Amino acid sequence: MKFSDISGNREIKRKLIRTVMDQRVSHAQLFYGPGDSEKLALAIAYAQFINCTGRIIPGKNPAGAESQPEADSCGTCPSCVKYQKLAHPDLHFVFPVATTKRVTKSPQSRHFIGEWREFLLGNNFRAGLQSWYDAIGIENKQGIINKDDCNEIITTLSYKSYESDYKVMIIWMVEKLFYAAAPKILKILEEPPEKTLFILVSEEPDQIINTILSRTLMVRIPKSDGTGIGLKEEDAGHFHIFRSWMRSCYSAKVQDLIGFSNDIGKTGRERQKSFLAYALKITGDCASANYRGIIPAGIEGEELKFIRDFSPFISAGKLVEFDRLLNEAIFHVERNAHAPTLFLDLSLKLVQQLKPNFVPL
Repeated sequence: MKFSDISGNREIKRKLIRTVMDQRVSHAQLFYGPGDSEKLALAIAYAQFINCTGRIIPGKNPAGAESQPEADSCGTCPSCVKYQKLAHPDLHFVFPVATTKRVTKSPQSRHFIGEWREFLLGNNFRAGLQSWYDAIGIENKQGIINKDDCNEIITTLSYKSYESDYKVMIIWMVEKLFYAAAPKILKILEEPPEKTLFILVSEEPDQIINTILSRTLMVRIPKSDGTGIGLKEEDAGHFHIFRSWMRSCYSAKVQDLIGFSNDIGKTGRERQKSFLAYALKITGDCASANYRGIIPAGIEGEELKFIRDFSPFISAGKLVEFDRLLNEAIFHVERNAHAPTLFLDLSLKLVQQLKPNFVPL
């Protein structure tokens, strides 16, 4: 993955390139931002640039080489070729996992590295948590980064690098690091071996324990600024369920809401959280359309029509209540609340927001 393969984020890329050119690479960095930002792709491109042996530098290209406005990795040296296949011996990944039909006990990231490479390469180096869980088939379980992975980090980084200056450890979704396992990596995170780079990637940095946060340089990766991308596949599925749910809430169809609650209760907790996060996003988009007349770029088709039709019902006060109720629901999903009961209770409360005179029987 070269920087030029990533759309937008020009200033972020310049800053990352400058740290390498000025030899000021911080040994532990946290790339954080919303789910649709290019955090992981930028982390891989940054690591590839650091270890590239033929960097393209504006004004310093070999005679006859095509010029370009920004520095980048060459993409052709042995290091780059291996990075682009995610097969470099000095590039290491840790990510949330759980038991599956294939890995029935003591799961670790290394047990899934083949699926991880295939998943990233098939998605152009971009990853969503639920999509990853679906790819490895963990069904209704929640993935975590466990103590065995933490021990593996320490062991792996204790060895000398194979062929590059830097050993790179990318921890994806570090907020899934099991709190009891986190202390194991604090020392190596603060005092790693020479020429070791940690890149932590997160969507929810407020869920990372403070002892981890305090040891990293935080790099905020904003929402992707590409346009015309339409709905992501996962969001498209959420949209149709959300639209049906809101129609049932607005019409106070309690029987339909019971069916919705039972159906979503059969899905995994991560999918439930992903759906609620989408609900937060689209209600925010409705409020923006209502009060500012602005709809985010890239929204089109049925979702665009729904936002225009539904936005008059999302006043400032209702947005505050929707946010509160949806965030409370996410909190309780994370704590293993009984999902059908939780979603029915949430649905009835949303009915009361849309229909203040509604009294459930």
